[in-house]
Amino acid sequence: MQLSKAEEDLMNHLWKLEKAFMKDLLDAYPEPKPATTTVATLLKRMADKGFIYYKLYGKSREYYPLVKKKDYFSKHVNTLIKNFFNDSASQFASFFTKETNLTKKELEDLKAIIDKEIKNK
Repeated sequence: MQLSKAEEDLMNHLWKLEKAFMKDLLDAYPEPKPATTTVATLLKRMADKGFIYYKLYGKSREYYPLVKKKDYFSKHVNTLIKNFFNDSASQFASFFTKETNLTKKELEDLKAIIDKEIKNK
């Protein structure tokens, strides 16, 4: 299961804060801030999908993620590779390095990361 764009935006705030009450989440948004009811609806959907949960303190809920950001985006990227690049990481890497505006330094950094992974295998 995956998150909608609005849910991803909210989840990014929660990942950054690690745990938060509704007020903290609303404060994390830039102006114009979404309505409290909108955020409450998104939080309910995200809890129903198993991405977050909460601790009750009286009538207040402190929300926290159940899914790590790295795990969510890893699955997202793997799905992208499977669906758009014929399940080929090489095709994805080729597209990524040619179609993005990476600097020579960024490409060299990527090469170093790949070289390190090759050495570790």
